[in-house]
This record gives sequence, C-alpha cells and structure tokens, in this order.
Amino acid sequence: MLLTEMRPFQTLYSRTHFRYLISTKHPQIHKLYRTFHSTNHRLNKEPFTVSTVYDPVTGCLVTKPVAKSKHTEPESNSDYADALKDDRSYGSVLKANQGSWSGNKKKSKIKSTWVCSECGYADGQWWGYCRDCKNVNTMKELTEVDNGGKTNGFQVSEKIVQSWLPKGAGETVPLRLTDVNRGVNHSDWRFPLSGLFGDEVSRVLGGGLVPGSLVLVGGDPGVGKSTLMLQIAAIIAEGKEIGKPAPVLYVSGEESVEQIGNRADRMEISTDELFLYSSTDIEDILGKAQALSPRALIIDSIQTVHLIGVTGSAGGIYQVKECTAALLRFAKKTDIPVFLIGHVTKSGDIAGPRVLEHIVDAVLYMEGEQHSSIRILRAFKNRFGSTDELGVFEMSPSGLKAVKNPSEIFLSEGYSDSEFLAGLAIAVVMDGSRTFVIEVQALCASGSSLSRQVNGVQAGRADMIISVLMKQAGLKLQSNAIFLNVVSGATLTETAGDLAVAAAICSSFLEFPIPSNVAFIGEIGLGGELRMVPKMEKRVSTVAKLGYKKCVVPESAEKLLCRLDLGEIEVLGCKNLKEVINSVFITS
Repeated sequence: MLLTEMRPFQTLYSRTHFRYLISTKHPQIHKLYRTFHSTNHRLNKEPFTVSTVYDPVTGCLVTKPVAKSKHTEPESNSDYADALKDDRSYGSVLKANQGSWSGNKKKSKIKSTWVCSECGYADGQWWGYCRDCKNVNTMKELTEVDNGGKTNGFQVSEKIVQSWLPKGAGETVPLRLTDVNRGVNHSDWRFPLSGLFGDEVSRVLGGGLVPGSLVLVGGDPGVGKSTLMLQIAAIIAEGKEIGKPAPVLYVSGEESVEQIGNRADRMEISTDELFLYSSTDIEDILGKAQALSPRALIIDSIQTVHLIGVTGSAGGIYQVKECTAALLRFAKKTDIPVFLIGHVTKSGDIAGPRVLEHIVDAVLYMEGEQHSSIRILRAFKNRFGSTDELGVFEMSPSGLKAVKNPSEIFLSEGYSDSEFLAGLAIAVVMDGSRTFVIEVQALCASGSSLSRQVNGVQAGRADMIISVLMKQAGLKLQSNAIFLNVVSGATLTETAGDLAVAAAICSSFLEFPIPSNVAFIGEIGLGGELRMVPKMEKRVSTVAKLGYKKCVVPESAEKLLCRLDLGEIEVLGCKNLKEVINSVFITS
C-alpha cells in the first residue's frame, strides 16, 4: 500500500527519527543509507526524490531514491545506450559526441550510386537489372567523394561564358513569347550550308544549322564521322552564305594537329579560317574558344574530353554528362553551334549514358556497309526539324560527295529488255521523306533442291508473297527453288515493295522479262488483292521524273492519281495479282 507520494527525503522523516533508525541498525535503513550516498555521489549531489511503500510481509517501509536528472550514470555501456535512447535529445547527443568518438577529424562523405549504362537511370542500390529500361547487368557502381571541391559542368561553362559577356548581361528575366519572336525572321534564323554537300547536310538538320544548337553525330568506327565534320567545318569557315570567312574551331582529343592537317590536305581543304586544336580539357577548350570567338565548335570526340574535379576518367558516365552539360551551357549562352562526335557500342548504340541523347538538340547517325562506298546520314532526334529526312553520300579518296540521284545506286548497270534479265522488277519505296527506286531480283530454279534464299526482304514477308502466288494466282512454284535479292544491299522495310517482289518472281517463273520502263507500287493482301500505301502521289511523281512510262498501282489509287498532272507516264490500276499478270506479262 502506497503511504505517501514522492517527496524530498528530508520532509518525510524528522532528523531525530532518522538518527534513531540508524542507531537501531535496521537492515532496510542501512541499505537505504548506502544507496543514498552512492546515488548522491554519482549524481554529483543533485536533488532527488524518494518513493516509499509499506511492505506487510516484513512490516518495514521499502524506500527507493530516484534522481530528478534526466540521466543516471549507467552501470555498463548497454545501460548508457538505453539511457540515451530514452532521451528525446538522443540524436543531438550522438551528433555532439560523434566528433570526439572519431578523433575530431572531419571525414569526407562517400556516396555510392548504381547507374544504368544504357539509359542513365540512377539508383541507390543494386537490383541486378535496370528498373527503368529493364535491361539486365547494366547497372554500374560509381563512387563519388564529396570533398567540397567538386566541379560541375554548368559552373565551368558559366565561369567561362561570363567573361565573354558585358557586365550585368548575365542577368536574365522571363520574357513574353511575343517579345521573343518580335523582329525575328525565321527564314534567316538558320544559316544554310552551301554547295551540293551542304544541301544534303542541311536537309537532315531540317533546313540549316541553328545558332546555339548542340548536335551529336554517331556512327561505326571508320564510317567517316571525322571526315564529315571536317567538311562541314570547312563549309562554315568559307562563309559563302554571309559573304566573308568566319573562324571555326575543330578540337580533337584522339588525333594530333598534324594528323588532322594531313586529312585536310587529302580532301583539298585549304581555308584560312579553320583552326585546329588538340586537347582533352573542357576548361582549356572553352578558354581557347574565347580568344577566337568561332562561328562553330566541333569536339572529336565527347568520350575523350574531361572536367578536372569530376569523378571518373574520360568517357565515364559522370564525365560525359558533365562535359556535355558544360558545352550545352556554352552553346546556349553564346549562340555558337557545337558538334559532338560520339563513339558507339558493339550493339551500334551511342556510347555513354542515355541521358547524353536527351541533353543534345539533334542526334545524327551515319550508316554504311563495310564493302560499299555509300553513306547515309539520318536524324534520330531533331528539336528544330523533322527526323524523316536523310542524306546520301559516296565516300571517295577526296572525302564525302553528295549523290545527286540516289536511285541510280540501286539499279543495275546496262539494264535493257533481254531474255537474260527475266526476274527483275522496279520497286518504289520511301525512307523518311525521300523516294528511292530499287531493283528487286528473283530466280526460280526447277529441278534443284527445294530451298529459299532471301537477301534484303523480310523472310516472313517473302514466304507470304510466294504462298499467295501459289494459292491466289495459280503459279506452280512448289517444285522450284526461289532466290530473292535486293540490289546494292538495300533492305525493303515497308510493304510498298510487295508488288515488285511478286512481279519479279512471276517474271523468272514465266521466263518473261519485264520492260525496263515499268515500276510497281502496292501492298499484297492474303487474298491476292492490291492495297494502297502512303504518299502514293509522291512515289508516282518520282518515277515520272526519272523517265518511266508505266506504273502499276492498286485500282483504288488510279482514281486518285488521274487528277494529277503526271506527264507521259501511264498509271495502270489492278485489283489483284491475276490482273497484274494478265496486264504485264503479255506479248505485244
């Protein structure tokens, strides 16, 4: 039974009564006395309270002293930790003692991040796969040490650019859209590249080079990326569109200035305003560019440059990201277009984090077969134009040359009406916004082992066309080995070439050559019917300009095309494959 609440010990007993209890040598009093002195010593004689309870078994008062302080000195390390956890200021106590426990030495913070090498997704721990792009074994661990002196790409470029601008010019405020577009002639906003070569590049860029744009150029090793950029630099440096030469800075981190000069001599480039420089330090490159104030800056390549103070070596994820950020800031602040050449991986993708492609304004990719001199420049991303355009070039000892008529490279030489040329048909396909005339070859060999060999045509699509010819057109192709080929290594990726493939097979099987002035456009259905394809007017107009006299199209397209002025070309509409065979493979 609780006799009284917790009170100071002196008010519970009188001093005389307390001395009497001590003189009787009562065991509970002696225990209380020892506890009082030891506790009072540990608490540095701080005030304390006592809880007294009457014990009916022993007939004595059981008393416990309790200190008023929040902490009591623990008997062991575990008691000390428990006492700290019970306190609301546990975190502050640990932080206060952290310096003394670690020897009063300030340690640098080490941060580990797992970054996907494909898409650039960052995570705090390893999951075995990227949680964004779902690719396996692409998460790479990067350890970043925060020592207070970390370099940032935007900080470097801002420091360099601010020295270019007048005092106070760096302060910007939000502007109205009408104020931004006021007095701007968008036709003169871009500056075009002169010449036939420049026209092909301008087509891919969307009509010309935009001031302050950041363009990334990728391609397989040896495809001609450096040659392409050196020719673009020479055209800009000549300045024919502005009537005077303009300085252009070409920086290479892979070659020396002498090596670049030898290539320029081989390509017969001798402009005085093209400056060459070999460096891998971004701050050094931007510092040299300040003295020249160039009209364009070219970096060959982004995987070889670095920023001092950024984690990792040149080509690493952090280095590529920060260097690109510095060049982006430089381009936007100075309105100087910057070209970046990028390496590619084994799979053909641009090396480095995928965030690199998100930062830049345009991504161009140069393609070319190993045993062919034809090079195709495509745009996979373009913030200032369409991605449907492409440029066609031919590699020569003196550099890249634009192809005036790309359809010529996909046609056989000496094409004429002859019994030996049976199995040839002309397909009209589109890649982006450009129209190409491609030759399709077929060979039906009877008596040989039954097999099918297809080059340039999707195997499933070829099997479907052959099956439709046997079922719907009545051709006995079961006992023939069939070989299909597209000239010059081209690939039919759209269904507009179905009719040309079927016509080539029929020509070889019937041993009837198709006249050289006939083209085929159309998709084939499973019922043998001919179907429409997009941009039919542009396809027929292209073959009409090339001198073709007849074009076989689906019947539904004939009514649409009859309204156009196509010149002397004859548009022949057919419902199905049987009508095509009866209209084309007849004797005059």
